[in-house]
Amino acid sequence: MRVDKKKLAICLLIPLVGGAISGWISRGGMEAFQQLNQPPMSPPGWLFPVVWTILYLMMGLASYLVVTSEEAFPAERNSALTVYGIQLAMNFAWSIIFFHLEMRLLAFFWLVHIWLLIILCIRLFKDISPTAAKLMLPYLLWVTFAGYLNLFVYLLNK
Repeated sequence: MRVDKKKLAICLLIPLVGGAISGWISRGGMEAFQQLNQPPMSPPGWLFPVVWTILYLMMGLASYLVVTSEEAFPAERNSALTVYGIQLAMNFAWSIIFFHLEMRLLAFFWLVHIWLLIILCIRLFKDISPTAAKLMLPYLLWVTFAGYLNLFVYLLNK
């Protein structure tokens, strides 16, 4: 399979740039977040951007595999990419809701919706590229963990 470098770069940049912009908007909220009571197993603050960068790269690669799939019907590919785009937009908004607006309970329920969309995205990706679906699994696991952190930060600080 020939790699389309332009499409690959676009697929990788979309989640990376979105994450960077969302992080920039939320940067002030991170300082306030560090002062909150944290649940057990809370990772150090430096780990979050490292993990998110890796996850965004994996998501971008997964979307590239779907975009360039020659076996998928266009409608099937479009449906999968639409769900991917919606969950990515909701992911972008989550950190703004959680960190910038400090609406932690809303952020938790927002995260539950993202989690459900990731599951749907994985199912749709699997029909097009099993590898793409597998690349989305660490993201699902991290969002599950983020849900735990989000809920307990809310409960410990209300």
